[in-house]
Amino acid sequence: MDTVIGIDLGTSTTEAAVLRDGKPVMVINFDGKVTTPSVVGMDDTGNMVVGEKAEGQLLLAPDRTVKEAKRLMGTDRKLPMGTRQYSPVEISSMILTYVRNYAGKFLGEDVDRAVISVPAYFDEIQRQATVEAGKKAGFTVERILNEPTAAALSYGISHMEEESNILVYDLGGGTFDVTLLEMFGGVLEVRASSGDNRLGGKDFDEKLTEYLAGRFKEKHGISLEGDIYAMARLHQAAVECKKMLSTQEEYRVLLPVIAEKEGVPVELDETVTRECFEGLIEELIERTHEPIDVVLEDSNMAAEELDMVLLVGGSTRIPFVQRDIADYLGKEPSFAVDPDYAVAQGAAIQAGIINGMIDSEEGIMMTDVNPYTLGIRTLNGYTADYMSVIIPRNVTIPVTKKQTYYTSWDGQTAADIEVYQGESRSVENNHRIGMFNISGIPSGPAGKEQLEVAFSYNQNGMLNVTATILSTKEEASIAIDMMQTGMEERVDVSGWKEAGLAEDYRTVIRRAEKWLKKHEGEEEAEEDYRELEELVYQLKRAIIDGDDLEAEELEEDIRSMI
Repeated sequence: MDTVIGIDLGTSTTEAAVLRDGKPVMVINFDGKVTTPSVVGMDDTGNMVVGEKAEGQLLLAPDRTVKEAKRLMGTDRKLPMGTRQYSPVEISSMILTYVRNYAGKFLGEDVDRAVISVPAYFDEIQRQATVEAGKKAGFTVERILNEPTAAALSYGISHMEEESNILVYDLGGGTFDVTLLEMFGGVLEVRASSGDNRLGGKDFDEKLTEYLAGRFKEKHGISLEGDIYAMARLHQAAVECKKMLSTQEEYRVLLPVIAEKEGVPVELDETVTRECFEGLIEELIERTHEPIDVVLEDSNMAAEELDMVLLVGGSTRIPFVQRDIADYLGKEPSFAVDPDYAVAQGAAIQAGIINGMIDSEEGIMMTDVNPYTLGIRTLNGYTADYMSVIIPRNVTIPVTKKQTYYTSWDGQTAADIEVYQGESRSVENNHRIGMFNISGIPSGPAGKEQLEVAFSYNQNGMLNVTATILSTKEEASIAIDMMQTGMEERVDVSGWKEAGLAEDYRTVIRRAEKWLKKHEGEEEAEEDYRELEELVYQLKRAIIDGDDLEAEELEEDIRSMI
């Protein structure tokens, strides 16, 4: 039977595990280690390097090295490396290819099947991007597994007789998840999930880096911003400082010759206390409270009903994080699993279930929830931008739910069923994940004919949507399989300026790109950034296609945004 491995594709590091004799075993990479930095680089000869070798060249060649691609999964952002630019999917596929190669050597066989973990709060676009990265690496991705659920599997495999409510608090390098599970009789039932895909150890590093750069400027009047080599050294020192402050009260950051002033070398010498560091990240840690509240509310559970708070992710090693959880929930958190390896181990357990190595009847079983709301676009009053909810977030899957709708205008004989995922009441702020048309509606006055729309969603990421004309029983449907559907092909729009319509839209594109450049990397503008970036892409594509009508509509949308 082909081996299926479990992979924790993390923002900062990546790990793999495999089930052996009923227990997960960590897979050793080419460097003889369990942990692989999630870093890709191009060496002096133009060859790609992954892991420690890539991380080792960060200081010397930051322009030829890419890290933290996971945070950009599901976006159109490009990551420069040398003279080329790569998508987050391409960078992630290089990391996964490295994993596949070292796993093959470790196991003595070709490995081409995997369970890959993702943050619970990844939407279907981000999950689809992860599947695509796995496929590019030569894997058949058997399952996309939520990271907190994987961690709970790692705990549950040796505690199957327990009955308890477990809150998994997963704070990693780039993302934060919180999931509430109920465990009873060998069953792990996910009750609710929430999180923040823009919160993690990376943000703590940036706060500390900004602080050190600010202190250096105060002392010496020199700004290090714009010097990518100096900032790379400073960032690495900030990461080391953060780690050391988890075990000691203060840490001295010393970087000789980080800059020059009037031809004289200047060093950075700053002692950072734990209290200072905690003050820098306090606001970020407080952002974990809202997702916790959402999960407890959606589960209809009070904090005092929790039996365990399970810590996962390297950032939970920070003492301030542990104290904050204890204060907020009134319960001391637990390191009952290894925070660095539990997700990979849980993914390996899920792989064992898929591979038949764990009996799903007698062994551990698991249910999950959909972390995002699913629905369709409908007419509501005078707007056709309304998200009608069919499956609310945090409903246990597999699930089937139905809603009945009515024709919107006299003589309507067909309807487009547009399927969306997201929490906004406006579909334009959500992700469209599919669309189909149903025709043959008997012509009549508005509101006479009824359409029933049914959503069936399962644990394998398959969403079946069926529309039925109730008077005739005619049906139309779509199956949205995020495990198989490829990413939307992106057309090269770099030559839009040579197209015939270019002159008509040059000004609005220039204004939009100026806005994007100004707000790049701003967390509070992330949603607007992604939306405007997509609108600009679509406008350039319409210009190339010569679609003046589409271009006019897109121009209006862009102008209203900026």
